[in-house]
Amino acid sequence: MALVCLADFKAYAQDQLSKSSWEFIEGDADEGITHKDNIAAFKRIRLRPRYLRDVSKVDTRTTIQGQEISAPICISPTAFHSLAWPDGERSTARAAQELNICYITSTYASCALEDIAAAAPGGLRWFQLYVQSDWELNKQLVQRAEALGFKALVITVDVPVPGNRRQNMRNQLDLEKNIKLKDLRSPEERSSTPSAHTSFLSPSFCWDDLSRIQRITRLPIILKGILTKEDAELALKHNVQGIFVSNHGGRQLDGVPASIDALTEVVAAVKGKIEVYMDGGVRTGSDVLKALALGARCVFLGRPILWGLTCKGEHGVKQVLNILKAEFHTSMALSGCRSITEITPDLIQFSRL
Repeated sequence: MALVCLADFKAYAQDQLSKSSWEFIEGDADEGITHKDNIAAFKRIRLRPRYLRDVSKVDTRTTIQGQEISAPICISPTAFHSLAWPDGERSTARAAQELNICYITSTYASCALEDIAAAAPGGLRWFQLYVQSDWELNKQLVQRAEALGFKALVITVDVPVPGNRRQNMRNQLDLEKNIKLKDLRSPEERSSTPSAHTSFLSPSFCWDDLSRIQRITRLPIILKGILTKEDAELALKHNVQGIFVSNHGGRQLDGVPASIDALTEVVAAVKGKIEVYMDGGVRTGSDVLKALALGARCVFLGRPILWGLTCKGEHGVKQVLNILKAEFHTSMALSGCRSITEITPDLIQFSRL
């Protein structure tokens, strides 16, 4: 069967993976309300196209944090890529480099940062940090990422404690025992310890602690997981360089707004002072167009990247991204948008359904 859309990759990946691996990747929190709504919310938005414009040339290029990318479609941080493909995050990084987009590497990668950087030395990479209780470990992680050429630090703020993921509990899934979390061990442990010894997420991490991180790095800091205007305003006060609207793919607090619904509130709060990104529920090129029209600088993909990785490794990731980029290009042309700057809020109409 030809794989022509992201849904095709999802179906193919489900057939390839074990039940526990699939349910880890697709898993959501509690009843899965937010996970489902991330996708459904895009369907409630309608487009208002403009016609009789010359769309013989459509340019999808844009910039994030001053770096040019080929399209506003990049890769979210997700854990344990070796579940989907033996080469894990190294394949993901190579695909991102070839397509000239950004790949955010997770703290919980199954490959060491050094190996990921070596696999795609010319790629645009950001590092996602789950703040650990051990502040010396936080410092080591951040400074390693900076030394390896990662260009921004993405701090995930919506996991003071792990979400209630029922399927993982049913499967008694403890990935930390099965995959070495090399980046959560000291250099000595990474080279000698056969089992994973990890630090713990910090439930006490708060706004005042951001200054501790700002003192140890020159990297731009982006907060991932912001859903409200109040937190967006606090982010501005604490001098971060970007906000990432996200509900963790519906894997943390169930019942929060879909990312695309929260985006409008956050964009209005920051008033263009910093860049705003989003992930959650993006499955088609028209979804990308809608997110940009509502103020996102760029969208990021989580699960679909793992579907592509499962199917064909690096080539599957490239195919997923190329399909979405082609759909986005078509949606731009059919809406009368010749460049990213022409994607504006007047393209949007919310459905009454």
